[in-house]
Amino acid sequence: MPDFSLEQKFQNNQNCIIGIDEVGRGPWAGPVVASAVCIPKEIQALDFVNDINDSKKLSFKKRETLFDLINEHCFVGIGIIAPKVIDSVNILQASFLAMDDALNNLVKTNLAISNKEIVSLIDGNKKPNLKLCTPQNSHAVIKGDSISTSIAAASIIAKVTRDRIMADLHETYPHYGWNTNSGYGTKVHIEGLDNHGVTEHHRKSFKPIKLRIHEK
Repeated sequence: MPDFSLEQKFQNNQNCIIGIDEVGRGPWAGPVVASAVCIPKEIQALDFVNDINDSKKLSFKKRETLFDLINEHCFVGIGIIAPKVIDSVNILQASFLAMDDALNNLVKTNLAISNKEIVSLIDGNKKPNLKLCTPQNSHAVIKGDSISTSIAAASIIAKVTRDRIMADLHETYPHYGWNTNSGYGTKVHIEGLDNHGVTEHHRKSFKPIKLRIHEK
């Protein structure tokens, strides 16, 4: 289970520790979504915080419950980058843009954070350029959603947000199974592409989609 050991390593009275994570690098359709979460020190002992874990290790019901509690008690920002941008800059850079937007949106909507020094803990082995965080205060954490509670909280917010976006898109584009596969290349998704073609929400730079476009 993740904990606050990493946060405590950097925490002082002048800064704010923010966990950042993204979801949606691999899917063939839909946006990439990132979240930034600051868990205030005064609520870290609440019962629900002990349940925060890597979103992939939680049930749907548990993720939904924690999503609401994190939004209620923590500082949260979200960044959403559309498929057209993914196609123009590549998925890694789009993920970095989503992370930067998530951090910017967190800070600009929470005055209590805006006057503090930002320390970011970022899931993965690469660091984006964050406008509001200096490089020396930005830390890449491999498997961070299994180590840091702040990053795990961000993974929950990002995943639930993106899953809901894909479920909403499914209502308009029901042939691809996005309500269950979140845009990944499942059998249902492939059959939908074969029978109904490529939509505006598909990532046209991704090989399986690019091939289908060129086949026409």
